[in-house]
Amino acid sequence: MGSVLGFPGIDPHDAAVGARLKHWREQRGVDIDAVAAALKITPEEERRAEAGRAHLTTLQIAAATRTLRLPMWALVSDRPAY
Repeated sequence: MGSVLGFPGIDPHDAAVGARLKHWREQRGVDIDAVAAALKITPEEERRAEAGRAHLTTLQIAAATRTLRLPMWALVSDRPAY
């Protein structure tokens, strides 16, 4: 990862997870505040995670999938894990 003007670059894995999180959150009609509360982060941190600028831990990904009623693989892969 490179940086521009001192800002860290975006990790491709974090960007993919964030894009999936935003997609499913919007599709399920859940607001950012509800997901942020489930992840125990601020809404601003949730927005950064969806933009790929923040890393979510495995526990936070699990909390997001529970909140959005998704299987665990839905945020880390585009294909079912079975």
